[in-house]
Amino acid sequence: MTKQKLVIKLDDLRYIEPLTEKQHEVFGGWKKHSVQVLYGSAGTGKTFIALFKSLLEVLGVARKYDKIVIIRSAVPSRDIGALPGDEQEKLAVYELPYIEICSSLFNRDDAYIRLKEQGKIKFAATSYIRGITFDNSIIIVDEMQNLNYQELYSIITRVGDSSKIVFCGDFKQTDLRDSGLHKFLNVLKCVIGVAFYEFSVHDIVRSNIVKQFIIAEEKYG
Repeated sequence: MTKQKLVIKLDDLRYIEPLTEKQHEVFGGWKKHSVQVLYGSAGTGKTFIALFKSLLEVLGVARKYDKIVIIRSAVPSRDIGALPGDEQEKLAVYELPYIEICSSLFNRDDAYIRLKEQGKIKFAATSYIRGITFDNSIIIVDEMQNLNYQELYSIITRVGDSSKIVFCGDFKQTDLRDSGLHKFLNVLKCVIGVAFYEFSVHDIVRSNIVKQFIIAEEKYG
């Protein structure tokens, strides 16, 4: 058996092509906007695309960004003190989607942990970002619908020099009564240069079951 190298490089990344019209829009506009919002139906590849495009830039030779910072809330409860272990162990369960994405993109199960070891990916919960400034980073705010307005405000004000921030989420999957997302997006719409990409059921690529269920749910609703 060939031993896998510890350092992951751009050549190890599996290139993917956009599958829907909306994905094409994101690919085409990725480098044009420093603030982007990808929102809409589940199963449309929002987080997958954001992480893939971020890895292309962070691992590139002439890279502008040093690392990817993934931020999300510890949902369903922000009080994670009851979970066993230290901070990293408590947050590990929320990293599973990104472990899966990196495993797929690099065709190796240890891709995510290796990228963390290289300092190319950092994961943080909203509870631990106060006082931090993210310079030369691509910040992916995932599951943004589970953040209240103050959390969203705190995150975007952490953006430092030469950084990009990408918000991903779906209004229908919120675990909060009042996520604050609508207010936040209305404020963002007053900011020049922010790119909004709304994904619909026509952009679902996860599976036909997911697509048919969401279509049926929308008709029922």
